[in-house]
Parts: sequence; C-alpha cells; structure tokens
Amino acid sequence: MKRVGLVAIGRNEGQRLRQCLLSAIGKVAKVIYVDSGSTDGSVELARSLGVDVVNLDLSTPFTAARARNAGFARLLGADPQIEFVQFVDGDCQIVEGWIERAMRELDARPDAAAVCGRRRERNPDLSIYNRLCDLEWETQVGDTKSCGGDVTMRAEAFQQAGGFNPALIAGEEPELCVRLRQKGWKILRVDAEMTLHDAQMTRLGQWWKRAVRAGHAYAEGTWLHGGEPERHWVRESRSIWFWGLVLPAIALGMAWLTHGLSLLLLTGYPLLAFRIFINLRRQNIPPDLAALYALSCVLGKFPQLGGSLAFLQGQLLGAKSRIIEYKT
Repeated sequence: MKRVGLVAIGRNEGQRLRQCLLSAIGKVAKVIYVDSGSTDGSVELARSLGVDVVNLDLSTPFTAARARNAGFARLLGADPQIEFVQFVDGDCQIVEGWIERAMRELDARPDAAAVCGRRRERNPDLSIYNRLCDLEWETQVGDTKSCGGDVTMRAEAFQQAGGFNPALIAGEEPELCVRLRQKGWKILRVDAEMTLHDAQMTRLGQWWKRAVRAGHAYAEGTWLHGGEPERHWVRESRSIWFWGLVLPAIALGMAWLTHGLSLLLLTGYPLLAFRIFINLRRQNIPPDLAALYALSCVLGKFPQLGGSLAFLQGQLLGAKSRIIEYKT
C-alpha cells in the first residue's frame, strides 16, 4: 500500500467520481483527484472524502494528459517514495484486487513500465454504443505496444519518459508508450479485471463525437511518430483517408465519365465490413456483436476523417486543439 499512489482525473463526473474514489481509498498510500473545471460539485465531493484535489488553471486548455501530469507531480511531491502510480479516469471504478495484481506483475517484470488489465463497461446493455465500447476494450494479453487511461505505471519510467504530452487532446497514452518503448521499457497487458467504465453513451451524436476525437488522435499520432521505425498509427490514418475520402471521391467523381460503373467501387464498404466481421468471429465474438462492431468500424471512417481534417486545419492555422467531449 505504501508503494503505490493513485491519480484520478475528471470533469463533471458526478456520482461516477464518487464510485471511482471510493474504490481506491484505503487501497493505496495516497489518492489525488485532478479536476478540469467541473461545475457539478466534483471538487467538493472529492474533498469530502478526504482526497487531495488539484484544480487545473482555467487559463490553459484542459487535456487529460495535462491533468495526469499535474496529479503525478502532486503525488510525488507529497510522497517521493512512491514507486507505482495507478492512473484512472473519473468515470471508472477500480476492481477489487487489481492494485495488488498490478504490483505483483511489475515486481516480476522489472523491464515493464506499465501494466493494464481488462476494462469493462458497467452497463453494456444500456445502448448499442455502450456495447461497442465494451467490445473495444477486448484486447490481447501479453507484451503490447500501448495502454489506455487506466493503467499502473512505474514512477521511474514515467519520469524518464517525461510524462504525458500535455498538448494532446486524445491518444496521449499510446503516444507516451511510444516514448517508453524507445527507452527500452515494455508495456504489459494481463488477463485480469481492472476497471469498470461508465461510458453513458445513448445517442448517435455521442458516438460520432467520440469517433471524431479518435480521428484527431490518429492524425496527431502519425504527425508526431509516423516516421521509421515506429510508423505510429500510419496504417490507421491511411485507412481513414482512403475509406473516408479517396474511395468515395473517385466513385462519385468518375460516375458521369464511367456511366455509373465507378459506383461499383462502393461495394468495397460491405466487403470491408465482412472482413472485419470474419476476423471477429474467429475471436469467438457472437455474430450479432461482430456485425455491429464491423458496421461501426466502417461508418466510423467518416467522423474520423472529420477529426483528421480538424487536426490538419489546426496545424495550418497554428491553433491549439481543444478537448472533444462526447458525454452530456
């Protein structure tokens, strides 16, 4: 318990934040909550539970990366002997036993900078969008390239890599993992329950915004680390541009010249969905969920293209990116 501290971040998470903090209190040496301008009483709630609160400066754009860095700095300032830091989003609850499991894994793997387990949706049946999130968290175990926002990190490795890039509005965790791996560290994913997440996605507009944010993250990740040897998110970015812009532009733009034959190129979309569906079925995903996820992957290329274009526009105009929120 004395070796690990916890940093939770949030913005207007309400009762989700209460569940998050209560799942950590008493299980770690110290809990830090970093608030990004909440107006729902989150700060007062955290303080009522005896949690140390960091209020981010309103004059600088909020990002999850900036919040986690601030929480880490407060944690190490309060207790420099902390060896491990559990990062968690305020809409997540730590599963009983995860902290102990994470410490055992990191003790057994001195070359590992970070370890993460299985994040699950608390209410996957609330909506198809929540169900999609739950499927998204289903990833392979073992040595991996990246982690998400819920992760236990070795404080030494985090400091060595320079922490999260505070300018990133999304995709900051994989970007940090790129720099960690460049310094020789490993990222580990284990077969264990880690957190319960509460996406609260019930509307198409929320799913769309989340996909826009993902497109922005892919574009920025490629911009930062797209060169050799990492080629970070180059494949994903190319896929977004091809399916979101190039293919439909050729199919529609050439329709008059080809007497409509170019429209046959649009059959590539159902073929892509079918390929994704088959890959998911090979992983024993039920047919209905595999079909839903495949459809989401294909349709998501269009909002992801919007996010990619927004990133490029910001680069051209020299404008700072601002967080894209999908929750109400």
